[in-house]
Amino acid sequence: MAELVIRRGLEEPDTSGDFVPHKPARPEKSMPGKRFELVSDYEPAGDQPTAIAELVEGMRDEEKTQTLLGVTGSGKTFTMAKVIEELQRPALILAPNKILAAQLYGEFKSFFPENAVEYFV
Repeated sequence: MAELVIRRGLEEPDTSGDFVPHKPARPEKSMPGKRFELVSDYEPAGDQPTAIAELVEGMRDEEKTQTLLGVTGSGKTFTMAKVIEELQRPALILAPNKILAAQLYGEFKSFFPENAVEYFV
């Protein structure tokens, strides 16, 4: 049985034991809802198909963190839109500033015109 620990001060707790964090199972979708259907004249090219497949596989394997790296204009937003379409799961997109938030909103709204795409700054 897990032991309750009250942390006092700034020293780090001892986590070398058998601690396993609680992670509830992801529930299956109970209602189909509106499908995420990406609208675009583009098809994945270059490294994008591999990146999409690896990101989708990572999500299905419940990897906690994944990072998509790419230079400006390499299609990171489109790649993530394809991942959303493939997984049929909503996503929370975070941006570091208002200008990028507005740009991402516009791009995702054009990729998913029939779905709810909102932004808050």
